Amino acid sequence: MQRLALFDLDRTLIDLDAAFFRWAEEFAKHWRLGPEGVAWLVSLDQDGYPHREVFFGKVREHFALAEPVDELWAAYRRRMPHLVRCYPGVLPGLAELRAEGWRVGIVTNGMADNQLGKLRRTGLADAVDGYAVSGVEGIRKPQARLFHIAAERCGASLAQGGWMVGDNHLRHGRRPHGRSTCDMDRQRKASTTWSPTSSRQSRSCVIRSSRNTRCPLCRFCRSPRRKRRLRLSSH
Repeated sequence: MQRLALFDLDRTLIDLDAAFFRWAEEFAKHWRLGPEGVAWLVSLDQDGYPHREVFFGKVREHFALAEPVDELWAAYRRRMPHLVRCYPGVLPGLAELRAEGWRVGIVTNGMADNQLGKLRRTGLADAVDGYAVSGVEGIRKPQARLFHIAAERCGASLAQGGWMVGDNHLRHGRRPHGRSTCDMDRQRKASTTWSPTSSRQSRSCVIRSSRNTRCPLCRFCRSPRRKRRLRLSSH
């Protein structure tokens, strides 16, 4: 299998939860919602409303805001790229992967302005060989074409295999499109660092591919709020 690694963006390379909390504090302050408002926003986010148009519809209704939903959502997209940060160790980890001969890309769902802003402001756009954003391409994960676009921009082809690393195997495709998937469980304490040289991570990774070999990327999959146990889905 060729050395191609495609990564998810949110909650895999960047700490979206911390950025969302910072945004919630700013939003609550602007609208004078108080600490209870921050807690409600965070709870709604954790309840599973990833599509922000639906999310802001509920926010507007709950707080009786006069601002239209599309304007609330647009303001969120303008602000979020300024709040997100990479997990500690991400940028040097990606650099080390590339130095070892890996082609590295990012595949992400989301609006073009928001996701491209995150990629550029965090430095990730320059830290990988290529990326594909659903809002730019007009297709979303788990559609195969988005993965093919990312691979092609990395100078690779999924026909030769590769790896997808992310936090949700359903969103990344239960049956990989010419690749294996390294799926991270998002319930770790926030005290660890995304590190390409962690022997502890290698020892704790128990995943196996269909050929009964250890995942070649497991040492690159440490990040806050991830368990050390990773799951591999290979078809």
